[in-house]
Amino acid sequence: MDFLMSGLAACGACVFTNPLEVVKTRMQLQGELQAPGTYQRHYRNVFHAFFTIGKVDGLAALQKGLAPALLYQFLMNGIRLGTYGLAETRGYLHTTEGTLSPARSAAAGALAGVMGAYLGSPIYMVKTHLQAQAASEIAVGHQYKHQIFPPQSWKVALAAAMVSGIAVVLAMTPFDVASTRLYNQPTDSQGKGLMYRGILDALLQTARTEGIFGMYKGIGASYFRLGPHTILSLFFWDQLRFLYQKYTK
Repeated sequence: MDFLMSGLAACGACVFTNPLEVVKTRMQLQGELQAPGTYQRHYRNVFHAFFTIGKVDGLAALQKGLAPALLYQFLMNGIRLGTYGLAETRGYLHTTEGTLSPARSAAAGALAGVMGAYLGSPIYMVKTHLQAQAASEIAVGHQYKHQIFPPQSWKVALAAAMVSGIAVVLAMTPFDVASTRLYNQPTDSQGKGLMYRGILDALLQTARTEGIFGMYKGIGASYFRLGPHTILSLFFWDQLRFLYQKYTK
């Protein structure tokens, strides 16, 4: 659970910070191995870079490399924080007297960090390649032409649904758990619930009794259901509209 929750938390943050990562990548590649003043500065500062990328490449370009970035964050932070949390839970960070050992804590943190960085490095490379891709007038650094899926492929929609699903399940799972328990609770003769007074009461009782993890029960099933459900719903809706227009004209 430490690995899963650490990774999902990092992915949730990544959705909001990835545009800054795109800007950082391009500003770091600008003027690579060129003396100051000998190259054109496409990005003068952070705010100018945001504006330029959005104007030339489009707003969607600010989320370039999001898929590998999410995978990288899940893998690196899941391993790093999860391993450290596991060591702390098992008591490896404490001395025989029960006190916290700074040396063991530092060693565990360093080991967890090395493991996460080593396993995440190939994904970080792909992320960097994708985030550096830009229109020729604002391109910096070497331009790799990676293309994960062909244009207009159903895989693009599926991947987008799975990526956006991370933010959705993080935000909605607590309410989903509460609604499931509200629907399933026993009732009295008037149909009034015997366990919860409403959704807020269900959330508070769950958090107090089972902790924060209790509010995220079933998050894995929710996530892997959401992506395929979304893409299949849109696919069938599009096909039904096509058939309706075809046979009603």
